[in-house]
Amino acid sequence: MITAEQSEQLRAWFAERLPVDVYESLDSLTLDREEITVVGVIPATESVKEFRERTREQRIEVAREAEELYRRKVAWGVRVGEETTLFTHLAVPVMTRLRQSERQVLDTLVAGGVARSRADALAWCVRLVGRNTDEWLTELRDSLDKVQRVRAQGPDVSEPTDSMKSESE
Repeated sequence: MITAEQSEQLRAWFAERLPVDVYESLDSLTLDREEITVVGVIPATESVKEFRERTREQRIEVAREAEELYRRKVAWGVRVGEETTLFTHLAVPVMTRLRQSERQVLDTLVAGGVARSRADALAWCVRLVGRNTDEWLTELRDSLDKVQRVRAQGPDVSEPTDSMKSESE
């Protein structure tokens, strides 16, 4: 999780490096431990396929620099009106331990044809929670951002204090 300030710095970094004709505007930038996803607005007159072809080399160049600097893969997407299309993005495996009652939920989704496997069922559950608790998750992320800012302003605990120095002498 990164702070709002770090997010803005990352957004500025991409905005400075993307040529003016790639996007009409930078819509969103999302980051996690593995990936940075950059989504921009394109004209309604341009198809996603045309955009991908027209901007491929420019995006590859920016992605290579970002991947070296930030040690994360870069994914791209476009927004046309209300529709967002992502491409070249990761699907990362996640390991978890579930109790029987939790596994039964996943197995019910598989048996009901909602998902092909337990992994698909778990992804379905995560998407459902994300959609239905978006406001709460946003508030939680904002709170975590504030915690990180407060921690960053705190004392450096790696340096021994005066009382610790006298005890070790």
